[in-house]
Formats: sequence, structure tokens, C-alpha cells
Amino acid sequence: MKYISLLGATGSIGTQTLDVIRNHSDKFRLVAFSIGKNIELARKIIAEFSPELVSVKERTDYESLKAEFSSNIRFSYGDDGLVEVAAYEKTDVVVNAVMGSVGLFPTLQAIKAKKTIALANKETLVTAGHIVMEAAKANEVSILPVDSEHSAIFQCLQGEKEKNIERLIITASGGSFRDKSREELKDVTVDQALNHPNWSMGAKITIDSATMMNKGLEVIEAHWLFNVPYEKIDVLLHRESIIHSLVEFRDTSVKAQLGTPDMRVAIQYALSYPDRLSLTSGHKLNLAEIRKLHFEEMDLNRFVCLKLAYEAGRVGGTMPTVLNAANEMAVDAFLNRKISFLTIDEFVSKALEKHHMINHPDLDTIKMVDQETRAYINSLL
Repeated sequence: MKYISLLGATGSIGTQTLDVIRNHSDKFRLVAFSIGKNIELARKIIAEFSPELVSVKERTDYESLKAEFSSNIRFSYGDDGLVEVAAYEKTDVVVNAVMGSVGLFPTLQAIKAKKTIALANKETLVTAGHIVMEAAKANEVSILPVDSEHSAIFQCLQGEKEKNIERLIITASGGSFRDKSREELKDVTVDQALNHPNWSMGAKITIDSATMMNKGLEVIEAHWLFNVPYEKIDVLLHRESIIHSLVEFRDTSVKAQLGTPDMRVAIQYALSYPDRLSLTSGHKLNLAEIRKLHFEEMDLNRFVCLKLAYEAGRVGGTMPTVLNAANEMAVDAFLNRKISFLTIDEFVSKALEKHHMINHPDLDTIKMVDQETRAYINSLL
């Protein structure tokens, strides 16, 4: 039995993680979880899974749930609550499914507590990859990827030697607007942007997919997870989302991981690793039905956010922190209908141009740069 702590239980990855735990209750038990504001769903999770520790965002919700439920459940709130869930003493695996840079510090505390990390929070490695990977190595902690693309690469690398990797190829569906030119994107709406052709995801990730920032963040994340330089990480447009990523080796062999678009596959693999479990209600891949798979090169002039991410990653230092913070603020502004779709990459570009890179930043510097970047984007609104 593996005991699971889940950060971000009510989001898209969080609810699918609960589905995996639910369908393999003989293998996994939810002992702790955190949520933001969806208190009604939190009540249902508590009733079904009987966790020992629950953290919420606001103190008022903490007081309400504490008064409502048994004294056998411990409640907490705020940033301290996230850390408590991440470092809970009984936990074997921490699933980090929170959105944004708020996931960084709980991850570091979980690593310090020597918990295995199942990572779905891209921003943790984008903003502080060097710190996180050094901490994981020092504490002999495994970081298992939950993103479908990184899970695919991780699966392809089983039994392989790092020295033999020639290239990582991350696939991209192209998002909601893959067939539109930049000229056609001037007046697209929030509802249109949220209509992803292949995947069911949260709002922020869906917008990142439409701008292709999602792939940019994945490139930076792959650099840290697999210790591969940026010049050996490519992105390939693949409309069907059947091949989730590929690895090319120095003998020209290429491995690919294929499957229907279902995030539970990657989540379950991270929880069950190195074993595999049956996926209840999963749809098996039938290539005879699909018949054709399509691939195209990525146009970096069309997908500006992907280009910006490569540039920020190669420069390094605090540049990826700026990239991430500016993007989070810009996407939030778009979702709240304060800016147009194309203004997202304009704001990110301005933030990167304005920033003076700091090399090898410590955690305090990263926090400072993150806050300064958010304030700058806010000043543009």
C-alpha cells in the first residue's frame, strides 16, 4: 500500500488522481490533500476517502470544515498547510498538481522529507530547476513526471543509458488555434481558446496550449528532468495526440510512447512505478481505426511563446522565472477579458526584455524576481 498526499485535489489532474486511487484502493490510500476554494468538492473527497490531513486556502474554510468533521481529521490552511500536506509523515508519494509557482516551496519541503515526487506542476522546475534537482539528488529522492509528454520520455528511457540519448522529441497537439494564422488570432475569444481539440484540462493549461507556452514550459522541464541540453530537445506538431513523445538514440533508433489521450495513464504510472496496473475504463489504442498519424515542424514565428521559452531556457538564470510569472499574469488577464489573446506573448516578451538576468539565483532571489515580474505585468494592465 502506498500512502498518497495530493496537492491540488480539485483541479483536472487532482480529480483524475483521485480516480486512479479510487480504482486501485488496494494499492493506494489518500492520506492528505490540499484544495483551493472548491469546498463542496472537498467535503465529498473527505467523505469518500477519509484522509487524515486536509489543507484549504482560506482560514474561514479551515474553521468551517474543522467544525463540521470528525476530530480524527487534522485541518490546516494557507501556505503552511500546503507544506504540511507535502511533508506529511505517513506519505510515500506526493502528487503535486497545483497550478503555478505556488507549487515550488511545498515540493522542496517534500524532497527534504524524502518523499517521492509525482510532479504535474511544471512551474516548479521552470522557476527553480537547478535548486529542485540538486535537492532531489542530495536527498536521494525520485521525481516522477506526470505530464503525458515527460511520462512518455521517462517510459522510453527505461533501461537506457543517458549517454546514448541523441534527442528528445516532445509532441504538441497545436491547441485550440493550430490552424489559424497570427492575423486570425487578433479577435479570438476566451471560450474559443478554451475549446481544446484533444485533451480535457484546466483553463490555464488550455490557454497555454493555445499559445504553445505549455510546450515551452515542457521543454524547460524536460531539460531539468532528463539532463539534456536545449539544442537536443525538439517540439513536433502531432495533431492526434497519440504519440506522446519520442526519444532518438545515437544509433538512430527512435522509441515512442503511444496511447489514447488520457492523463490517468501518466498519473497511474507515476504512482505505480516501476510496476504497471490495469487502467479501469481506459480506452485501448486501435491503430487500425486511426490509420494515419500526422506530423509537422513547429513554426516559431507563429508560436511566439514557444520561441520565448527556448530563449529564456537557453539564457537560464532568472529568465525562466520571469517567463513563467509574466505568462501566469497575462493568461489570468486574458481569462478575465482584460487583454486580447495576442497580448499574452507581447506581455511576456516585454517582461523578458526588461529583466536583467541573475545567474544561479537562490530561492529568495527567485521569489523576488517572481514578485517584481508580476508587479510589472500588472502595471501594463
